[in-house]
Amino acid sequence: MQEASSGFPPICSIRLFSSPESGMFQEEGENMPKSIMDLTIRQRMTWAAHLFKAVAYQYHRPLARSLRSLIPRDGVVVDVGAHAGQFAKLFAGMAPAGRVYAFEPGAYALSILKHSIRWRSNVTVVPFGLSDAEGTEVLQLPIKASGSLSFGLAHISADATEPAKSHRIRLTTLDRFAENERLKQLDFIKVDIEGWEAHFLSGASKTLSRFRPPILMEVRGDALARAGAEPGWIFDSILPLGYSVFRTDEKAGYSFDDVDGYVGNADYLFVPSEKLAAFRNGLAEPV
Repeated sequence: MQEASSGFPPICSIRLFSSPESGMFQEEGENMPKSIMDLTIRQRMTWAAHLFKAVAYQYHRPLARSLRSLIPRDGVVVDVGAHAGQFAKLFAGMAPAGRVYAFEPGAYALSILKHSIRWRSNVTVVPFGLSDAEGTEVLQLPIKASGSLSFGLAHISADATEPAKSHRIRLTTLDRFAENERLKQLDFIKVDIEGWEAHFLSGASKTLSRFRPPILMEVRGDALARAGAEPGWIFDSILPLGYSVFRTDEKAGYSFDDVDGYVGNADYLFVPSEKLAAFRNGLAEPV
C-alpha cells in the first residue's frame, strides 16, 4: 500500500486507518461504533465473514479479459467506492506496474479494505468520497432485519429511511485530486457509489475531458432518485463527450451489449471513441 503524495491533504495517508491508535473505524457518529468491539455479536460475526471473503476470494475475474485492452500494465485506475477491495485487487493485478487509487469513505468498509489490499503495493487507499464539491456528508449503513450490516448498500443521505448506522464522511472532487496528485495519466475509472454517481461526474469534468478514460459505472434509477438525480442525466453527461456505451451483467459472465442509453438498472461501460476499436477487437479475441 502506498500513501498519497504530499500534494493532497494529509487525510489521504494510509496511516489514517492503519495506525494502532485509530481503532477499526475512523469516523465517529451518533450510531457509528468506534471499533469492532462496539458491534453486536451478530454484526461482529458478519464483519468476520465479510473480511474473510474480501481477503480469500477474487470476484469479477471474467471482467479482466474484457477490459485488458483498456487497462495497460502501467495503467492508472481510479476505483470510486472501493468497498471491500474486490475491484481494486482485480485492477492491481491488471496493472502491476501502475497505480490503483481506491476511494472509500465508509469506516466499516475501510476496516475491511485495509486488510484485503494489504499485499498490493500498487494500491493507494484514499479515505474520501468523490462528489461535486469538497465538504462532508452523512453515510448511512443499513441494518438488515437479521441485525447484520448491509455495507454493500451504504449510501449518502442526511436522513435514514430505514434502520441504519450513520457517520459523517469527507468528500472531495476527482478534479481536485487529479490536480493535487499531479496525475499524468488516468486509464480507467470504476464507479459504484449507490446513487451519488451524478455528483461524482459534476466534480470530474476537467479530468474526464483531459484524460478521456473508459468508465465502468453502476446506474440504478432508485438509488439516483434518492440523491436527487436520474439515469438520463448520467448518459447526457458522458455520451456527448464522444463515448459509446455498453450494458454488462456480472451474472451473464460480463458480456457486453451495445446500447444507446439507459435500459434499466445495470452496470454500464462508457468507452471513448479512440479506444472503441481496440475494445471491440479485445472482446472478439479467444479466451
